[in-house]
Amino acid sequence: MPIKSYLAYPATGRRDELAAALGRLRGCQVVPALNRDPLVLTTDTPDEAAEAALEVALAALPGLHGLGLVAGLADTEPAGD
Repeated sequence: MPIKSYLAYPATGRRDELAAALGRLRGCQVVPALNRDPLVLTTDTPDEAAEAALEVALAALPGLHGLGLVAGLADTEPAGD
């Protein structure tokens, strides 16, 4: 189960639109900065296939100017151990 944290940079004037679009994506939680444009995005996906699909969806968002990975964690233990 990959869990990642990003700083999402919106295109000029599109912060609220981007926050709403990110919030609609499954496995995403968005926290806007109080006094700046970047958004903190955390993702939690059940497996690598879902993570890959989410990455494609993120890349397709029109209001997203840039996305910087801050941290990532992948559960590499087999299920049930």
